[in-house]
Amino acid sequence: MCPPAMALTNDDEFQKGVKHLFENGVSKLPIKYILPVSDRPKVDKEHPNAAKSSLKLPVIDFGELQGPNRSQVLNSLSSACEEYGFFQVVNHGIPIEAIRSMIDVSTRFFGLPYEERAKYMSSDMTSPVRYGTSLNQRKDSVFCWRDFLKLVCHPLSDVLPHWPSCPMDFREVAATYARETKWLFIRITEAILESLGLWGATTEEKTEEDDEILKQFHDGSQLMVVNCFPPCPEPDLTLGMPPHSDYGFLTLLLQDEVEGLQIQYKGKWITVEPMPNSFVVNVGDHLEIFSNGRYKSVLHRVFVNPAKPRLSVASLHSLPFNCMVGPSPKLIDQVNPRRYKDTDFATFLEYISSCEPKKKNFLESRKLT
Repeated sequence: MCPPAMALTNDDEFQKGVKHLFENGVSKLPIKYILPVSDRPKVDKEHPNAAKSSLKLPVIDFGELQGPNRSQVLNSLSSACEEYGFFQVVNHGIPIEAIRSMIDVSTRFFGLPYEERAKYMSSDMTSPVRYGTSLNQRKDSVFCWRDFLKLVCHPLSDVLPHWPSCPMDFREVAATYARETKWLFIRITEAILESLGLWGATTEEKTEEDDEILKQFHDGSQLMVVNCFPPCPEPDLTLGMPPHSDYGFLTLLLQDEVEGLQIQYKGKWITVEPMPNSFVVNVGDHLEIFSNGRYKSVLHRVFVNPAKPRLSVASLHSLPFNCMVGPSPKLIDQVNPRRYKDTDFATFLEYISSCEPKKKNFLESRKLT
């Protein structure tokens, strides 16, 4: 039987995360999680920009990329990156067993007693494994209804011994999943570079420079974020994640069947319909910079619900941490002048450590006026 709802005033309780609150039978949303009225998800009456409509994202059939329809698929990919900044990938080649196992082991990790999960709590943003809550629990003035487990995935052999050893199969399952998503990221990146006219699929079209870019992505950073959104007693007053864009090159998102992801499209918040066995892929800030603004990283957020827990696994990929990211020289000319400063991961970490990351503020700070 659940203990009675807690009268929560102790800030330490919030530091333990929302799964802990949920397990302790919280029946009213603590003030710490209540957003200002203008930031709440359900403001339809006053703000018609909070759309309830849902959206089927452009679907990229990965199997088709390998066949005679490659050029049509590349055109679809290009328009998806320009118009939505998001697309869904099907027939991606990752075994269904690897996907199911990752969801299953993640669910079991968040089902462990708080004391076991807490072993991995850290405020060190460079830690190879980090369990936490909200976005930045040391700095957020209002918390969001989300707990997370962040796993640095590269180089895998170095970081694996730091990953959770409980559940017993966690490391093996998560490492397999990390390798599979890395492989898929490289294949999608090849297609994106080709759609920008920067890489050729055939040997004759490739240059050494093209191969060098791909080599950097092979050695690139990969961060896996497992997100847990427990049922929320008053979901209209809070969010699982506030509006933000992703800092990397591409994010590959695996979500369960529970709705939650919304993207900003034509000024409205639209719910992305979950599609079984697919990945939602989104353009990150680094790709917007690299494409000199042709492909856009798009604001997205997560809403929560009162009845169903939701779990997602985001795999964020980019160039190596110490690499500078700037617009590709091939995409700069008199008609398209350079629009962004060079940036690196250290600059981003410094930025988010000094303030609350909101919307696309970091990317805005990298624009040339």
